[in-house]
Amino acid sequence: SPIAIVLLWQLASDAGWLDPRTLAPPSDVISAGRELLATGELQHHLWVSLGRVVKGLTLGVAAGTGLALLAGLSRLGEDLIDPPVQMIRTVPVLALPPLFILWFAIGESTKVLMIALGTTFPVYLNTFAGIRGIDARLIDAARTLGLGRTAIIRQVILPGALPGFLTGLRYSAGIAWLVLVVSEQINTTAGIGYLVTEARGAFRTDVIVLCLVIYGLLGLLT
Repeated sequence: SPIAIVLLWQLASDAGWLDPRTLAPPSDVISAGRELLATGELQHHLWVSLGRVVKGLTLGVAAGTGLALLAGLSRLGEDLIDPPVQMIRTVPVLALPPLFILWFAIGESTKVLMIALGTTFPVYLNTFAGIRGIDARLIDAARTLGLGRTAIIRQVILPGALPGFLTGLRYSAGIAWLVLVVSEQINTTAGIGYLVTEARGAFRTDVIVLCLVIYGLLGLLT
């Protein structure tokens, strides 16, 4: 179906049903990609965007996992951590750029921290649910076999929560690219989002579509 959509898109453009100034045909998008690859511009901006995602995702996964462990392994931790996390996660991350700019100024830290915040909650929620979803009979069996609390956490609870963690990681990887699209529109001089902003000013719909395709492919791969 994706191939059929691209073919229909190209046929509609060739027939004049689609204005290239509104939506560039696939052939123009491919030509724009070759042009940017030949100059090295695409590789540079792609590398910058990848760096931001890796940094933000690393921080977000570490924060989400740490909070989930604290909240999931003790009732006190749950009482202290879960309510504020549940409240904060309802705030749209994509609405926070003005506040982040006031706090951290306009720079790389703002973009990375926005990605980190957006990727924290899926990991937290799924890991927390994984920890609390462990079958109590497994824990009772471990105690019967003489395992202490530390051993139970290491050998029973953490392995049992791993599927939930991996599910959260998958969601976070996708959200990282979503937040990156918005964060790279904020006074940036490099990255795929910068290419989109520059192309918008020059009415280059071929470059805009190329960047959107790249975002989609990167999200799918992650």
